[in-house]
Amino acid sequence: QLQASGGGLVQAGGSLRLSCAASGRTFSDYAMGWFRQAPGKEREFVAALTWGGGNTYYADSVKGRFTISRDNAKNTVYLQMNSLKPEDTAVYYCAARRPGSSATFRGAYVYWGQGTLVTVSS
Repeated sequence: QLQASGGGLVQAGGSLRLSCAASGRTFSDYAMGWFRQAPGKEREFVAALTWGGGNTYYADSVKGRFTISRDNAKNTVYLQMNSLKPEDTAVYYCAARRPGSSATFRGAYVYWGQGTLVTVSS
């Protein structure tokens, strides 16, 4: 089970850190990712990292502003979001995929959290 938290309302240019805590199983063997879904739009890839955290992947729209990381000892994945823009407004979901599968393909993820809402005001 994945539990996302840390969303909220922030002004443009501000920062938020999302957390995704895993329970019920050990996710250290899984690669992790974050997706987001804005109203009326499809769920899109945001960021991902491998199980060891050595490789990271980012959507072009967030590259240089967002950072994904993980703490396997705490079974938690983070998404640090800086320089937020109104277009970053969405529900953010964390997800887990098996190693070796595509990092950016939504269908590769087998476990999903419930989502946390991020609203960026202009």
